[in-house]
Amino acid sequence: MPIQIEIISPEKVLVSREVDMAVLPGMEGDIAAMPERAPMMLLLRGGIVALYDGDTVKDRYFVGGGFADITPTRCTVLADKAVPVSEISIDNATAQLEALSEAWDQADKTDTTRLSVLQDQIQAVRAEIEAGSPAS
Repeated sequence: MPIQIEIISPEKVLVSREVDMAVLPGMEGDIAAMPERAPMMLLLRGGIVALYDGDTVKDRYFVGGGFADITPTRCTVLADKAVPVSEISIDNATAQLEALSEAWDQADKTDTTRLSVLQDQIQAVRAEIEAGSPAS
């Protein structure tokens, strides 16, 4: 019995299909969305959503954060950013990391809210670079 998965970015719906399992990058660790799982809401970190048919990963998508709504029959991922891993541009992500690092260096170190946002963005871009690297 499959589960319906949707991966939605601000730009478009990237995926809407049935899979046997989806492994999601939760803030507290990876978690599997599968049929008959107890309902839950999951805060996502930057990382890879792996979609399984049987025991095989058929598709991989990078998400830059967001959240997922998991029910026994479906999983809806609302991502801040989502792209197929095959479409990640290491050059663009590296340039983004450099800009964020510069913003971190110039940020008011007493502005903990701004520092927290920058830290999350830096971690997401590092995860994107890792996801798009040939070794992953």
